[in-house]
Amino acid sequence: MHIVFCGTPVFAVPTLKLLLASPEFKIMGVISQPDRPRGRGQEVSPSPVKMAAAAAGIPVHQPVKIQSDDSFDWLAGIAPEAVVIIAYGQIIPQRHLAIPRYGWINLHASLLPKYRGAAPINWAIANGESRTGLTTMRVDARLDTGEILLQQEVTIGPRETTPELAARMAEAGAPLIEKSLLGLQTGSLTPRPQDHSAATYAPLLRRNDGRIPWALTATEIYNRIRGFAPWPGAFTIFRGGLCQVWGAPSPGTTPAPVGRILTVDGDLIVACGSGTLLRLESVKMEGRKRVDAREFASGVRLKDGESFGP
Repeated sequence: MHIVFCGTPVFAVPTLKLLLASPEFKIMGVISQPDRPRGRGQEVSPSPVKMAAAAAGIPVHQPVKIQSDDSFDWLAGIAPEAVVIIAYGQIIPQRHLAIPRYGWINLHASLLPKYRGAAPINWAIANGESRTGLTTMRVDARLDTGEILLQQEVTIGPRETTPELAARMAEAGAPLIEKSLLGLQTGSLTPRPQDHSAATYAPLLRRNDGRIPWALTATEIYNRIRGFAPWPGAFTIFRGGLCQVWGAPSPGTTPAPVGRILTVDGDLIVACGSGTLLRLESVKMEGRKRVDAREFASGVRLKDGESFGP
């Protein structure tokens, strides 16, 4: 099967590598986002998908806008039988969708129709889910509404963070894409429509999503710490400045107001909603390095009765 692969982040790389290694498929070209500033130094660099494609000698198309005539002509000239698309980052126009005979096949990191949108792994963890999954689907003109091909359930570890779960799901998704493509080719796989009435959404993360509402329970806050790693993180206000915190629920309850910082048996504990407790593990003040909770308390000379802000 002649394929074009369309993707950008590291999450898409395991599937690209599997398809490159399989004798059942021939990757005719790769579409990825333009080179952009990345990392702490903000140096302009290629996407992980582009680097993997270049290492394999596959031509890469990097349109600023995928809906351009140039992109249409590039894709139509290749005339792939299928396009595999994973976390590409742009909406695909209808005229492009009509080119491959088997369609554009997407790997989405949830059990659709739950968690449609850009950040399904983040929101599944942040919302306290114990399971999620992977879905392959045929892309249509709307957001994550296409016909489902295959699904695979994935458990979420009780301490697992977004980067850890994403790495596992990326590896598990590669053979699911392979199985979906072969099923379409042989006619053994019948696409099925989604139940749109059961849809939930996982919107693109915004900076302010990471602000901690201390009125939530300690478990709910812990889920947000895990789900919003590494960005935007879970942050709060201390003495008028931003600080990012890491921690986990602690046994017991307190009548203290939410956000109050307590010292219990040498540990730093924060009062949360319903009297629950979050034991701080580490703190990063704005402009400073991350330190463990005790070092934070010593460094700022924490006073009795101090609190984290809203």
